[in-house]
Amino acid sequence: MSSHSPEIPPARTDAQALYIHWPFCVSKCPYCDFNSHVRDAIDTAAWETALLADMAHEASQTDARPLSSIFFGGGTPSLMPPALVETLIAAAQRHWGFTPDIEITLEANPNSVEAARFADIAAAGVNRVSLGLQALDNDALHFLGRAHDVDEGLAALVTAQAAFDRVSFDLIYARPDQSEADWEAELARALSFGTGHLSLYQLTIEPGTRFATLVAQGKLTPADPDHGATLYELTQAMTNAAGIPAYEISNHARAGQESRHNLTYWRYGDYAGIGPGAHGRRRGVATLRHKKPENWIGAVTRNGHGLQSEEALHPEDRAREALLMGLRLGEGVDLLRIAALSGVRADRLVDERAIEQLTDLGLVRLTGARLQVAPAGMLLLDAILPEVVAI
Repeated sequence: MSSHSPEIPPARTDAQALYIHWPFCVSKCPYCDFNSHVRDAIDTAAWETALLADMAHEASQTDARPLSSIFFGGGTPSLMPPALVETLIAAAQRHWGFTPDIEITLEANPNSVEAARFADIAAAGVNRVSLGLQALDNDALHFLGRAHDVDEGLAALVTAQAAFDRVSFDLIYARPDQSEADWEAELARALSFGTGHLSLYQLTIEPGTRFATLVAQGKLTPADPDHGATLYELTQAMTNAAGIPAYEISNHARAGQESRHNLTYWRYGDYAGIGPGAHGRRRGVATLRHKKPENWIGAVTRNGHGLQSEEALHPEDRAREALLMGLRLGEGVDLLRIAALSGVRADRLVDERAIEQLTDLGLVRLTGARLQVAPAGMLLLDAILPEVVAI
């Protein structure tokens, strides 16, 4: 991160967000848990009815604040029929209304089949697309289990940038055997496309994935942490120089191109979640939909919604979530705001002695009620959070 946090859109308390989860994948994914969601045929009419019912229920449980963002995520939402996308957007507008600058994002795989639909998806009302490029190296794409190659991915990017006002794509670095020179060349190429938003993640080995199995079998050696730190620092230097600094630990944007939807999560705002497995937060209540598509649609048929659980969060849990999410941002957190929304006193939120020690080391800074992890501290975020967060 740069020494000064980038100017990002202010937090909105007069708006909320909507997440729509489309669970179906077009092919098996080697590193996520949606393998059971591959379908040969989908009854689109039945899914439209169920999603509209789930949305109507959630709208009845929330207040009248307008939506500032909608995010279509999950399996392969870019293969949703554009007419369904348009119908869901129109229903959301009827239920909540939109802010004038609403951001409507759809996740897409960067292949020719999905790219061919971009113009129709844009016409349906989507104004931002997030592409899962993941690498600009064919061997790496094969390792990551992706079906597209570099040429196909970049062709999809060109199509996306012509069809949508705003585009983001992601890359995964600190891959096995990836040298500093390799990543520098790959990132330089990525920056040359002029895209407004990049999500740059270090490869992590999650339990239960194919990668974890390969590590356990001795067939995969993760990147050395020191090497990962070097690549992270290189990433910050190159993105800063290109005018696309980090505003969150792994997310970079040109001024005004930040993901408004993800900012709602990181700033601990309210968001409705509909569709299988979708999470939500509304006024201190955590919502969770049934994950398996058949269970979710069965619940909607029986109950008029797909909710599996609604849990009123304890004040300490709300405060902890807000801190853990917000300290990922360059802007940090306002401790007085978190105290107000959670009901936990500001002096109980953080460990002042730990903050003093970490401040002396140049890893965090406290200015009035605003606590930020300094650029040097972002490398050590996972270690800093349990030291700082006191609840």
